[in-house]
Amino acid sequence: MLLPQLATVALLGAGVANAAYSIATTKDIKKTAADVAWDMLQYYKGNQSGQTPGILPGPPPAGDYYWWEGGAMWGTLIDYWKLTGDDTYNQLVTDSMLFQVGPGKDYMPPNYTASLGNDDQGFWAMSAMLAAENNFPNPPDDQPQWLALAQAVFHTQADPDRHDDACNGGMRWQIPWANNGYNYKNSIANGCFFNLGARLARYTGNKTYAEHAEKTWEWMTGVGFMDDKYNIYDGGHVEHNCTDINRAQFSYNNGVFLLGAAYMYNFTDGSDKWKQRLTGLVDLTLEFFFPDGIAYEVACEEHMSCTTDMLSFKGYLHRWLATATQLAPFLADTVLPILKTSAEAAVSTCTGEADGRTCGFKWATKAYDGSKGAGQQMNVLGAVSSLLIKQVGAPVTNSTGGTSKGDPNAGMHSDKFRGNDDPPTAGDKAGASILTIVVLASAVGMFGWMSTGV
Repeated sequence: MLLPQLATVALLGAGVANAAYSIATTKDIKKTAADVAWDMLQYYKGNQSGQTPGILPGPPPAGDYYWWEGGAMWGTLIDYWKLTGDDTYNQLVTDSMLFQVGPGKDYMPPNYTASLGNDDQGFWAMSAMLAAENNFPNPPDDQPQWLALAQAVFHTQADPDRHDDACNGGMRWQIPWANNGYNYKNSIANGCFFNLGARLARYTGNKTYAEHAEKTWEWMTGVGFMDDKYNIYDGGHVEHNCTDINRAQFSYNNGVFLLGAAYMYNFTDGSDKWKQRLTGLVDLTLEFFFPDGIAYEVACEEHMSCTTDMLSFKGYLHRWLATATQLAPFLADTVLPILKTSAEAAVSTCTGEADGRTCGFKWATKAYDGSKGAGQQMNVLGAVSSLLIKQVGAPVTNSTGGTSKGDPNAGMHSDKFRGNDDPPTAGDKAGASILTIVVLASAVGMFGWMSTGV
């Protein structure tokens, strides 16, 4: 395999010496971010006739991207606006975010029920929450507001129906009971819930949100998805009481929890408990996911077994680490130099394809590796724009200039996906389980080698 890889680097990375981008100055960073953002949006077709606004092409088999990644992309552009001041895409972001809210105004649109996970819903909510925190322009008065959308999702996820007794609590991966993966509880679903709770607590001052966040962290450690060294593992199955832990580690799991922990640190006025948790998680994250100071997706990058989803994780980690330094300034001296080193490597991959500036995925190679897509561009955009974090203010709250309107009753009457309200029969559960086993069995083939290590 070595020779083909070298050939790929030779052919696709030949432009490294004449790299398309510079991040040497603030002006350079803004220009680079603008070009990367433009190139990222070339993968978006939702503004074309006959296409669906708000989503990237998909979900499979209709295209490569699941519903959630569109929401993640708009969040990336909300940060891009705040960090660079470029409002070119603001209307597109607003229109897209509102188109996908669903009839319950809770980011559960019926068209995506067949693959609707708590994590999917959570990513859209985190982008809405980000819009509130960044004071992104508010929607028209007759439309759902950013804070209310985040509250709606949190309230649906805080419903006791989403936290059953299996594995002593915690949310399942999927929302509808008949979906493949409903029998799996995982870190990212619970991480999104934790993240939202911490942020809503800080924004509104309502301690109930923080109590949910605290309980989620404790559940994560109690079930073993987060160990005492702050390694975060993917998840486990309810039929095994979540003891069959898949030890795959993904950077966005660390990112979503460390950002939530930073919000909890800030909300609790720098409590020792949350400082210890935050410091431990950040230290582990930098050591594990930034070898030689460059972001690396440990679970899949070496053998390039990454799914389309995984090809977008680095960008979230960069953005969330950067924001964490605003909420917990003591992190800045450690985190920001590493983010700069990693961003330099990221832009060095943007020399591919006919335009000579398409970005790759394997940043450590400092060359274009032939891996291209919305996620790869999103990663670099997040890394580059985050270099400007010290030039903007911290996330606002409703007492420090936040203008987004909330709704304490949002999500209270959302669809519980109970069908006719009759509980699923044993036969129904067996059928769903069989479907889940078929799907997850294929994942075992891809990630089984990771579950045996660490």
